[in-house]
Amino acid sequence: MKQTPVDYQITKRVIEDFGLNDFGKATIREVVAISNQLEKETGAEFIHMEMGVPGLKPAQVGVDAEIKALQSGIAAIYPDINGLWQLKKEASRFIKAFINTDISPEHCVPVTGSMQGTYASFLTCGQCDSKKDTILFIDPGFPVQKQQIVVMGYKYESFDVYEYRGEKLQAILEKYLSKGNIAAIIYSNPNNPAWFCLTDSELKIIGEAATKYDTIIIEDLAYFAMDFRKELGSPFQSPYQPSVSHYTDYYILQISGSKAFSYAGQRIAVTAISDKLYNRTYTGLTQRYGGGTFGTVYVHRILYALSSGTSHSAQYALAAMLKAASDGTFDFVEETKEYGKRAARLKKIFKNHGFKIVYDHDLDDPIADGFYFTISYPGMTGGELMKELMYYGISAISLSTTGSRQQGLRACTSFIKPNQYDLLEERLAIFEKNNPR
Repeated sequence: MKQTPVDYQITKRVIEDFGLNDFGKATIREVVAISNQLEKETGAEFIHMEMGVPGLKPAQVGVDAEIKALQSGIAAIYPDINGLWQLKKEASRFIKAFINTDISPEHCVPVTGSMQGTYASFLTCGQCDSKKDTILFIDPGFPVQKQQIVVMGYKYESFDVYEYRGEKLQAILEKYLSKGNIAAIIYSNPNNPAWFCLTDSELKIIGEAATKYDTIIIEDLAYFAMDFRKELGSPFQSPYQPSVSHYTDYYILQISGSKAFSYAGQRIAVTAISDKLYNRTYTGLTQRYGGGTFGTVYVHRILYALSSGTSHSAQYALAAMLKAASDGTFDFVEETKEYGKRAARLKKIFKNHGFKIVYDHDLDDPIADGFYFTISYPGMTGGELMKELMYYGISAISLSTTGSRQQGLRACTSFIKPNQYDLLEERLAIFEKNNPR
């Protein structure tokens, strides 16, 4: 029996009690539950790297605005299903300021977090054309989005973009889109979990392919402007956040308050639907709902059925944060650079003990430091490594759950505490001794 920082027998029993046939397929929530139970039973402090939860204080400008709104009594009033006009206006302005894209305020719709925004987007896109019943994922990606597809009974296809960066992206997209069954394409940029950033040339390839095959793009911007290799935090100035919105007319942007503004607990985001898509009619939607455009169906049918609106007070908070960012009085990008600093330090510790960075390059550039990074260890699959690290009080998720075809783990920097760098160093030294390469 190996000597490990977390009691070996207790860890073995707790893992077995969860009855997971393939530990590498454990969900984020299952990994959290196992690590929390082990902390409770053993008293050992865990280094939590599994959950993508913000680890910074919420933006004060948002907190102040929400408190003021609550004190005015708006909690007693149902929010307008279309959204608070002030938020819609500031979302449109923010998109212009940091992406240099024009979307009308009317077409910027508050949602209960980007999770609801993507769910409603999938649902609407899949009803537009009866021949297009499949969502294409450019992976790796956020595991729960595939769970959303399963919940609604849709189909999906996916490919790991690891081998298809740059010009190679064109051929793989052609392969999938030429079948004629793809209703929408989704990806995140920066990427969760690999943290690569699709370039303007790659987004142009995606946009042109989508236009050719009349496919809607869902661009998940959960980690807005977090490519810290570029200075993306100056409003109305280049460089801007790269976006497919410059290369196609039919797209949806998901802009979350969770990571960029550390406002995850209030479940607030904006789904921004391009003007042409919002106003477009589809045969499938007309047959199902008796009329309406893509945008009006999205708001008045889908969102209304899901939640009858988004938290009233949180809309005031997001409006204030977006306004301050666009005014240049709140540098949200500078605030989030802390994640990059943590990633650089953590990656160095892992590499010092024989680990490799899986997605280590972004085309010809070294991968950026940010909210996530990916690790592997020689001779271990992602599932084996994920399970083994539990005995060392380190929890992360397998890349296989993200649609990646690579062996390794996704590690998140957000929960790392100042004292845990030394703790990680100590535990990985024991890990390396117990698992010689």
